[in-house]
Amino acid sequence: QVQLAESGGGLVQPGDSLRLACVASGRIIEGDYFIWSRQAPGKELEFVAGIRWGSTGTTYYANAVKGRSTISRDDAKNTVFLQMNDLSRKDTAVYFCAVGAHMSTFPENWHNWGKGTLVTVSS
Repeated sequence: QVQLAESGGGLVQPGDSLRLACVASGRIIEGDYFIWSRQAPGKELEFVAGIRWGSTGTTYYANAVKGRSTISRDDAKNTVFLQMNDLSRKDTAVYFCAVGAHMSTFPENWHNWGKGTLVTVSS
């Protein structure tokens, strides 16, 4: 099973940008999907963005981040990135990545998760 490790979180100010990374160890199957989800304090896990591993590289975004976030991947490094711009306090959450064979915007449908990285947006 692929192991996932997130990094890149930290304390940032409103309006700042941040790039999160999810490094996958193990064999990634072409056609698999990666997603980023987040869990804010006291709230449920919510989908943020997704990307297909392989030639198509199709991407998916939640409305909350569309237009100010970019999900991308580095095949050589087995890494998926989430670039987030114009951060606000609403983006404060633990961000998790997951990998699976089928795309879904429902986090409960994913079963292989990393441990997460905390993003805190505060002035």
